[in-house]
Amino acid sequence: MGTHKNIQQYRQSIDRIDDEILKLLNERSKNVVEIGKLKKQSDTEANLHTPGREAEIVDRLMRQNQGPFPNDAIRTVYREIMSASLSLEGPQTVAYLGPRATFTHLACIQKFGESAQYVPVNSIKDVFNEVERGRANFGVVPIENSTEGVVNHTLDMFVDSSLLIYGEVLQEVSHHLLSKADRSEDIKKIYSHPHAIAQCRNWLETNLPHVPVSEVPSTARAAELCVDDLSGAAIASELAGQLYGLKVLKARIEDNINNFTRFLVLSQKPSERTGKDKTSVMLSVKDKVGALYELLRPFASHGINMTKIESRPSRRKAWEYIFFVDIEGHLEEDRVKKALEEIKGRCLFLKILGSYPSHA
Repeated sequence: MGTHKNIQQYRQSIDRIDDEILKLLNERSKNVVEIGKLKKQSDTEANLHTPGREAEIVDRLMRQNQGPFPNDAIRTVYREIMSASLSLEGPQTVAYLGPRATFTHLACIQKFGESAQYVPVNSIKDVFNEVERGRANFGVVPIENSTEGVVNHTLDMFVDSSLLIYGEVLQEVSHHLLSKADRSEDIKKIYSHPHAIAQCRNWLETNLPHVPVSEVPSTARAAELCVDDLSGAAIASELAGQLYGLKVLKARIEDNINNFTRFLVLSQKPSERTGKDKTSVMLSVKDKVGALYELLRPFASHGINMTKIESRPSRRKAWEYIFFVDIEGHLEEDRVKKALEEIKGRCLFLKILGSYPSHA
């Protein structure tokens, strides 16, 4: 056997290392709690959750990592470490468009980790309400999908809301065929949300052309129906399968594999500047030829990249439009300040929805 360790010795080594990791996690947590106390004393404006600091920690560790522990896993592991640490300072309550196990729920976990307190509500309006009334620290709502387009109801809510955009999450939308059945040949009915059905149309027509498909209010509800319907299948997320005890009969059945939904994180408080930020604004233009071009020209003249523009009919006046614009940069930057100052004098109204870390 020579000088090589046997399996038992390696396992003892791992146990010793795990003991050390546990000790260090507790030491780290004590420091986090002390920072939380100082924050509460000195700064009523700041949230305990600081995405900029989290990104800084993860980026530094990923640069330092020499392997073999995979770099991608550092982000996942530290999201949970930071989520658990934050929960020691007080509950981080997150309202989201429910029910549980939808892609919005997955986006929440991606942002805040498993230790946050999640509150599913019935509508986008309810998410805004929970955060506005202080019943939740944060809200998470969908804003656009790479195949379905923009979520207009979310845009409309910003017109009268005082909430700020605190962050964004890009969540890959990956649909699985889930069931209690052992084989897809045993499936007699399929349930899912209309969007998910549309996104898997080609796969369904090719593989299960004679199985009827029923529309239900959410992918999570589809999974729930399959708990008692042994010949039923749901098109839903992997998380839905785990929560409702369903098998994955076929993974990733979506027709377009590059399908992402962008979610916004809402808060009463602003997000800290990170150096890699974007700013969202809402504005209304005067109804005249070239008004929009004139309005947006200051962005170009100040060297600011505009990443998105969406229009919505104003509810206040016929043929008047409100524009939602995303730009690169933070409100605290001089070039952004100057551009917005110029624009303010050229439009009917301008509302800043917030500066927040850019998801990249």
